[in-house]
Amino acid sequence: MTTQKLVVIGGSAAGAKAAAKARRLNEFAEITIIQKDPDLSMASCGYPYYVGGTFDNRNMLLCTPTGVVRDPNFFQNAKGIKALVNTEVTSIDREAKTVRCANTFDGTEQNIDYDKLIIATGSVPNMPPIPGRELEGITTLLSMKDTDYLRKIRDEGKVRRAVIIGGGLIGVEACEALQESGIQVTLIEMLDQVLPFLDRQLAKLVENHMQAKGARVLTEKGVKAFTGENGKLNGVTLDDGSMVECELAVMAIGVRPNSRIAKDSGLEIGQFGGITVDQHMQTSDPHIYAAGDCVEIENLNVGGKTFSPMGDLANLEGRVAGENAMLGNCTTFPGTYHTGICKVFDFSAGSTGLSEKMAQRVGLKDYTTVVNASPDKPGFMDAKLVISKMLISTQDQRLLGFQCVGPGDVSREVAMAAMAIQGKLTIEDLVNADLPYAPPFSLAIDHFIATAHIMQNKLKGRMTGISAQEVWEKVSNGEQPFFLDGRSPQEYEEMQLGIGEKLIPIGALRKRLEELPQDKSQEIICFCKISLRGYEAATVLNAHGYTNVKVMEGGIMAWPYPRKK
Repeated sequence: MTTQKLVVIGGSAAGAKAAAKARRLNEFAEITIIQKDPDLSMASCGYPYYVGGTFDNRNMLLCTPTGVVRDPNFFQNAKGIKALVNTEVTSIDREAKTVRCANTFDGTEQNIDYDKLIIATGSVPNMPPIPGRELEGITTLLSMKDTDYLRKIRDEGKVRRAVIIGGGLIGVEACEALQESGIQVTLIEMLDQVLPFLDRQLAKLVENHMQAKGARVLTEKGVKAFTGENGKLNGVTLDDGSMVECELAVMAIGVRPNSRIAKDSGLEIGQFGGITVDQHMQTSDPHIYAAGDCVEIENLNVGGKTFSPMGDLANLEGRVAGENAMLGNCTTFPGTYHTGICKVFDFSAGSTGLSEKMAQRVGLKDYTTVVNASPDKPGFMDAKLVISKMLISTQDQRLLGFQCVGPGDVSREVAMAAMAIQGKLTIEDLVNADLPYAPPFSLAIDHFIATAHIMQNKLKGRMTGISAQEVWEKVSNGEQPFFLDGRSPQEYEEMQLGIGEKLIPIGALRKRLEELPQDKSQEIICFCKISLRGYEAATVLNAHGYTNVKVMEGGIMAWPYPRKK
């Protein structure tokens, strides 16, 4: 095999993975990683957990599974890869096939030749020109430098109040890290919900949990200015004129592709500002590949390109780029279904595929949704609740989207859904899915399969569902359906919605039908704790001639709005 020169710009997830894959395929290639920062192969998704004290050894963000730190010596000795840290690429000469780089300490410059080049320059944080942003105490959480700064604040214990600006993945994880460190956190989000990849009902459940853990969440609020004294932050002024006092502010309003070096060299740039690549991760220059947060990839949900800065995708893209740069275009990366998950105190929140609001945004009309709430395993095995929302195409009954929140095993449910979407499985495939079962791990009918069962009942006309959000809108608009609560009196005393519901336990329903509206066409909405008994009540009423019976999907456990008890 002929000697090749491969240069990789960027030494984090995508760059390090690309270089390592290339080395495994060609022992004799000259491989060089050029990294602007002092660290290599950083586990950036672990930053919030180091800040929050989940672990205290900083090297765990940089080391292999066996505990060896991935520094230049490691790359040289273990992989035969030359890694230049504290070195910034300043230009690419595509005609000469060289990169020019400079040492960030002394400015020393050098040119490095390449046969193939991989750009993995990552992303940069969005930092709008908010007045006062130069004050001490304002940071992001995107780099090891940011992480060290926030960890130092945690360890010193001098900061009492912090503001997180942005309620996406980084913002929510930073909120948990600081709140768990004993700092009072206020999270400010311009949208009407946190975690925009979720639909609003499930996002509201997450927000309620954050509030219950002591964090303050302000939605539909923008930041007008940072205020300070003697150069130090002391507050954030909101667009309504109110002020939140704080000594620390974390900007977490998203990132954008770090594609400047590619743009300056004349490579094609996409609509989101990322480097344009094909499924081989090849750029508009056949000798240059790109991977990670600096690129745009295929949106497998709706078509076209998308910007998806996720750590797992960066590794997968880097692997493909490294293989193709070394062996020619022999493998592909298809794109993303936008699968993701995050920890939110004692909750997890995950999704894959299309949300309902995304379906509406792209004009998709032929779809049906269902919400399900149930334990993740039997009660005698320390069961925890999970609440999910499934979206399917009514044209071919194919699964299009799934989201799940709660203290239970959300990761399992989202992972199954992600593979079902990728495999283009239909409801008929899912209702009899052969999944592993034992009480320590799941119910006999797993939550995911049960959700498919509920969807099948809807599609076959055996159940008419209504979401908690639709019920809340009816109540807010002054509508007065007949609300039938099928739980026991003891459950009712412990927890009530307080929306005018009538308690008739499911076991007594057939004997108390006279207590229901005499007009059998009046709207009746049945529910219970998770609405299994609500569904059973609906089947009884339908059998007795009631024609406008609905089941509130997910029951009380999926209700994110104020309640009486």
